[in-house]
Amino acid sequence: MISSILLAAQATVPPTPAWNPTVGIIISISCLVIVLLSTRIEKPLVGPKFPILPISIPTFVAAMAFGHIIGVGIVLGLTNIGRL
Repeated sequence: MISSILLAAQATVPPTPAWNPTVGIIISISCLVIVLLSTRIEKPLVGPKFPILPISIPTFVAAMAFGHIIGVGIVLGLTNIGRL
């Protein structure tokens, strides 16, 4: 049996776009920007070092996770205003 709360919430869910290259580009750019900003934190080299970038592996993983969160927010915001 479906709860009446779920039925009420179903009508309020905004449309979400299907994945396309534009969505991928937006999320990739947001991840790149956050990784570049993560080099400005106070101690980016605490923990195992990343062999290519001047940040540690935990900083890189955290920056990628935060970049995806920001990217999804941008995609949903652009979809909500009708630009994507």
